[in-house]
Amino acid sequence: MRIVVPFAAGGATDLFARKFAERAMAGFGQPIVVENRGGAGGILGSTEVARAAPDGYTALFGTASTHGVNPTMMVRPAYDAIRDYSHVAIVGTAPLVVAVHPSVPANNLREMVELVRARPGHYSYATAGVGTITQLAFEWLKQTQNLDITHVAYRGSNPALMDVLAGTIPLFLETFGPLIDHHRAGRIRIIAVLAARRSPSFPDIPTAEEVGYPGAEFGTFNVLSLPAGAPAAIVTSLNRTAMATMKDESLQRDLRSLAIEPVTDSTPESAAAYVQAEIAKWAPLVRASGAQIE
Repeated sequence: MRIVVPFAAGGATDLFARKFAERAMAGFGQPIVVENRGGAGGILGSTEVARAAPDGYTALFGTASTHGVNPTMMVRPAYDAIRDYSHVAIVGTAPLVVAVHPSVPANNLREMVELVRARPGHYSYATAGVGTITQLAFEWLKQTQNLDITHVAYRGSNPALMDVLAGTIPLFLETFGPLIDHHRAGRIRIIAVLAARRSPSFPDIPTAEEVGYPGAEFGTFNVLSLPAGAPAAIVTSLNRTAMATMKDESLQRDLRSLAIEPVTDSTPESAAAYVQAEIAKWAPLVRASGAQIE
């Protein structure tokens, strides 16, 4: 079996897919090869799987970008995130977090918003690029709180993080993964989790809602999907194996060390509904941002 990761090797999605495949081989009863098909923000790999034979031997490890944001952002859609796939299961979720350079005197999201509001045009925030979920989530905060703040877009998360660590840019949005070691070392301070509940891995960090920002729930997810038309028996069997794999305690420990929350109760029906809900959530933010993929 081939699992396509629509991003470059070494990222969080790639690491997750490889850890998943390693444990799932016994359940599948056959080798699993993880292949990276990066490019165009996940569109190339996602399109490849959408056009593959629906025989159960090619699957996609999709994300909020490929199956939440891109469907609205593409000017000429290369794939339909619902109709072109047989979604098998949501296998993991990871919230976005707000982080600041240690020089910023804010310990939670409310304090950060008050700082920005007190000095219009003074602060800037870094993201991994225009149209990424990190930029769109911060756009939601800008719109709802009427903040005058500058977006600095980088070509990837790592160069953005480097400038935040250097103090060039004071504010940052990302998932926990790239920030964990820096947060623990005091080189950066995570001040808010954009989720309904605090992270089990970092229970001392408050959610945005706790300090007065209901609705600030943004994050990524990973969905295992086959091409549309895959036989129901194959989808059901793959779902059963995927959920059994996600209950593996060593896999759960590995994922939670990256602040990824394993999902163990997803069905093909709930996975499709989840993707549909994500598209609906991100669509107004994509349109408001004006970001497009030609």
